Amino acid sequence: MRHFFIILALLIVSVSGVMAQFNTGSFGNYGSGGGTMQRDTSQRNLGPDTITIKYHFLNDPVDRRLDSSVIDFNANFLQIPASYMTLGNNGNAARNLIYTPRMQAGFDEGFHAYDIYEFTHENARLYNTTRPYSELQYLVGAQQEQMIGVSHTQNRNENFNFAFDYRKINSPGYFRTQNTNHDNYRVTANYNSQNKRYHVNVSYYYNKINGGENGGIFGQAGTAADTLGLSKYNSRKTINVNLGNQDIPTYSFFGTSIAVKSSYRQSGLLIQQQYDWGKGDTIHVNDTTQYYKFDPVFRVQYTFKTQGNTFMYTDNAPSETYYTEHYGIAFREGDTISARQQWRTLSNDLSLIQFPVRGNLAHFINLGARFDHTTGNFLDDVKQNFNNLALHGEYRNKTKNDLWDFSAKGELYALGRNVGDYSVSGMLSRYLNKTLGNVSLLFRNVNREPSYVYKFFSYSRDSWYNGGLGKENITQLQFAADNKQLKYNLAVNYFIFTNYTYFDSYMQSTQSSGLFNLLQVVLSKHFRYKHWNWYMDFAFQQVHGNGPLNVPSIWTRHRIAYENRIFSNLNLMTGIEARYNTEYYADDYSPVPGQFVYQNTQKVRYYLPDLTAFLHFRIKSLSAYIRAENLNTFLKMNNFSAPMYPYNNFGIRVGLRWWFVN
Repeated sequence: MRHFFIILALLIVSVSGVMAQFNTGSFGNYGSGGGTMQRDTSQRNLGPDTITIKYHFLNDPVDRRLDSSVIDFNANFLQIPASYMTLGNNGNAARNLIYTPRMQAGFDEGFHAYDIYEFTHENARLYNTTRPYSELQYLVGAQQEQMIGVSHTQNRNENFNFAFDYRKINSPGYFRTQNTNHDNYRVTANYNSQNKRYHVNVSYYYNKINGGENGGIFGQAGTAADTLGLSKYNSRKTINVNLGNQDIPTYSFFGTSIAVKSSYRQSGLLIQQQYDWGKGDTIHVNDTTQYYKFDPVFRVQYTFKTQGNTFMYTDNAPSETYYTEHYGIAFREGDTISARQQWRTLSNDLSLIQFPVRGNLAHFINLGARFDHTTGNFLDDVKQNFNNLALHGEYRNKTKNDLWDFSAKGELYALGRNVGDYSVSGMLSRYLNKTLGNVSLLFRNVNREPSYVYKFFSYSRDSWYNGGLGKENITQLQFAADNKQLKYNLAVNYFIFTNYTYFDSYMQSTQSSGLFNLLQVVLSKHFRYKHWNWYMDFAFQQVHGNGPLNVPSIWTRHRIAYENRIFSNLNLMTGIEARYNTEYYADDYSPVPGQFVYQNTQKVRYYLPDLTAFLHFRIKSLSAYIRAENLNTFLKMNNFSAPMYPYNNFGIRVGLRWWFVN
């Protein structure tokens, strides 16, 4: 709570004049649902009405624009892909139904069940704006669900920009002990010296994740659907759950109590400094306006990064039946269950970068080395302390005419704990024409030590170690096509797995000895007839070989909507959204280590597609999302995301998004 008031105070101080100057007409013309939040000119003597808001990500020189579309509630507001499932409630443990393996070499703690809600350096935006820009988001839903988002960025002068973001998720949910309470904070800044030679990028984040763990609703496999169908359980809070069943929760936007919870505390600071050698020129726009343009030829880049991750699990009144069945624990009166792992990594990276073509920062050669020092602390005072030395290189050539884009990357862990880990990738993309669009080919191969949680885990009642795991090897082959004229995106992925590592029980990991493959076809297509639109998302997945990986064969989402622009400034979108996936042996979930668990005894199914009726609209600088979700529960019982984990009941959600320009 203290962090929230600090952020709120900073916002009030920095944008005190913004509210009074609510600019509702500065973003130019929009289509019926799309458009980017910008208004730009090709001249340097920008007029007082001109707004340019652009950003890029770290180590990616391509500028992007803010999106003001109201087409996709998940992407534009929740910022969670529609293909992700949760354990029933907003903010609970989640994973992607379109399987996405972790393809990063080097050390990894292995706690990723809540990754989708976190701020990271990789998703931090480094802005450049001509005007201060602020954005507020608020969502209210059933069962006291609330979300709040605050963002602000401004250039203090031509050379320095700062930004900060805050996001909160607080959702009690429909079932007992599944309440969530997340706080995310981020500050970024970037500075360019007056002569354009020296650059600094700064990124800081802090994630405070609290997720309720109820172990699923009480009962044996196959009985959950019968329980939901009983009239005495129309109020889902009356259904018994496996964990925290006797707790009487209290709900507050800032002080929610969670009986059984997984807690994640993550902080990271990155400081990236660059110094360039190159050529500069003074460009004369007209008789009175000129600016200095500098094109780097050679760059020295130093990156310092410190990162701390803490995982904790707490159950002060554990269920003897649940823990005995799944973890083999013998109980005494007053026992508690807890687990903790704390990791910190200090990283120093030195890179040398050359730009072969003047004026094209997307054409470069990068060679460097990184030294990591990692320490770990556990609940039973066991400690880990080790180093890694990684060598890396990259060649990127995105041509100025945007027709070709080629990239080749490589990283090798030459010394240290993860010696022998490597990742290599290559990408070739070509824009053909308006009719054929853009096509690309991708190759990636990663050889990596399994995440640490697969090798060792300790908690208050036991610990285990699996020292027989070899390095995983994953290869990805991809063909992708993006066609704006025909309005479709297609990706065909072929994954090859060797030594695939997974949890085969609630507390034990193992490794697949054989090789198996996964084929994915992912398609998005937009059909339009006058004001009627059909947005189709479709994924087909098939595992070849005897691999311990279960995925739905088909996942699909359809949005059929009427869209129109009314009264010159009202962009309206209203319709029906349906999501569905075929039945399959969905992974179970083990709350103590926070891991999804492979199982092949109980299938989960969709009785009907998840149905939502929605009304989205945007009036100049205000977007609104009004959604009646889970309409299917009026016709059939709740669908399930995992064994014994049903989705929510019917509920109304209202989301608002405002943006302000000073």
